[in-house]
Amino acid sequence: MAKIRKTASIESGIMQVLKILNEDEIQEAIGKGSSYLRKCSNPDLQQQIDHNDSIKLDLACIKKGKAPPLYDAHEYIVINEFENLSSHKENDIDEMLVKSTILHGKLTEVVKLSEDPKSDQGKEISKLEKKEIMEAIKNLEDKIMKIKITVDQK
Repeated sequence: MAKIRKTASIESGIMQVLKILNEDEIQEAIGKGSSYLRKCSNPDLQQQIDHNDSIKLDLACIKKGKAPPLYDAHEYIVINEFENLSSHKENDIDEMLVKSTILHGKLTEVVKLSEDPKSDQGKEISKLEKKEIMEAIKNLEDKIMKIKITVDQK
């Protein structure tokens, strides 16, 4: 019987790693096999994965062009705890979706302006433009994380 793992938990992140990386890639990254990761992903057991191993696995996922699942799980856990400590009114998902749409529009605008031939370096993206793009991406990611936390708490 399949074990149910909480959304964005370390166990769920490990399962995502197992979907992204094959046995050889896991072995190369951490010197351990997929059976070790399956054991670590069991929600009935205390997590045994070493922090350094989780970083190495995330880096291996990034090299394959995939998002780092364990980093995302860590970020989710920390932000969720922060949200629990903060005294916020109940978040309205519709309102957050509207704000995320606005942030997506700002990201699109920043990217388009930086690629405009009339911009600082023409079609080449300058360092300042890269900084603005990365900031817009981070703002959108933060909003998406808040939506995930709100959905998970309901």
